[in-house]
Amino acid sequence: MLQIVVGGFFGDEGKGKVASYLALKDSPAASVRTGSINAGHTVTHNGQSWKVRIIPSAFANKKVRLLLGPGALTSLNLLVTEMENTGTRGRVGIDPHVGIITEEEIEQERNDEYLVKRIGSTAQGVGYAEAKRVLRKLRLAGEYSEVKDLIIDVPSTVVDYVERGSKVLIEGTQGHYLSLYHGDYPYVTSRNVTASGILSEVGVGPKYVKDVIIVFKSFVTRVGQGELPGEIEEEKAKELGLIEVGTVTGRRRRVSPFNVEMAKRAIRINGATQVCITKLDWLFKEAHNVVEETKLSKEAKLWIDDIESQLGVPITLIGTGEESLSMIDMRREKGFEI
Repeated sequence: MLQIVVGGFFGDEGKGKVASYLALKDSPAASVRTGSINAGHTVTHNGQSWKVRIIPSAFANKKVRLLLGPGALTSLNLLVTEMENTGTRGRVGIDPHVGIITEEEIEQERNDEYLVKRIGSTAQGVGYAEAKRVLRKLRLAGEYSEVKDLIIDVPSTVVDYVERGSKVLIEGTQGHYLSLYHGDYPYVTSRNVTASGILSEVGVGPKYVKDVIIVFKSFVTRVGQGELPGEIEEEKAKELGLIEVGTVTGRRRRVSPFNVEMAKRAIRINGATQVCITKLDWLFKEAHNVVEETKLSKEAKLWIDDIESQLGVPITLIGTGEESLSMIDMRREKGFEI
């Protein structure tokens, strides 16, 4: 079966932590990363922390095969560097249709004042590379001898795993409201990052999907330009201890309280079957590293119950710290298969 992990707000929801947790606890046969190098995921496990921009966050489990779907984009340098940093070279397979970003696309994007200054692009060359793919000018992974040993038919591999009864994890990037088609246009990314878009980047049909796990943080953050309903002023956000910086850009993330209406729309459009809430410990400090729901404070439980009631979809996972395993897992008790 396939499980899709998708972001529900503007990215930065903690999808890397969630994917690494699911890999460690569920031991899927493979994990497929979609998206591109403009989205960073942080994985913290056993006292180590990694910031990855293209290797699937499931690398935390050394038994999981790591794949890049045909719709993904990467630079060769970053791919090689991350494989070395994570010790995963023998476990990584990339589809021949993966797009390759070169210094030319990076330079073009950095010199595009509209993208960098108005839209707030990360200037990683992703938008220009995606545009060249549409124009059929982008070079693909299958053309590069440097990655010849990594090339694999990812859609067929994924279907083979599923037909054998194995679990496959699909890791999305960014968040619903940054989607090219469903987000706050023009302040969006260059691809469809909803569950349907993520699935199309893997290259398999929806009949294989068992669950869509949508990830929300306990508060909302956004990097760059665009609307952020209920935005909190920087000084107030500092007082509340809600200041973060982006994994790729290092820019400060703008902050607002958890937005139920936005979450409900994201759940509906993505067809989410489960909800994960991360960083509960940022709102309720005593929740830090708690892994049992019964050990949460009364206030924290009431907050979770209230959000779940309004969303109408079970909250099955609750992140309580940076460590991948700092997670309250209620999937079994809420009737979901693990």
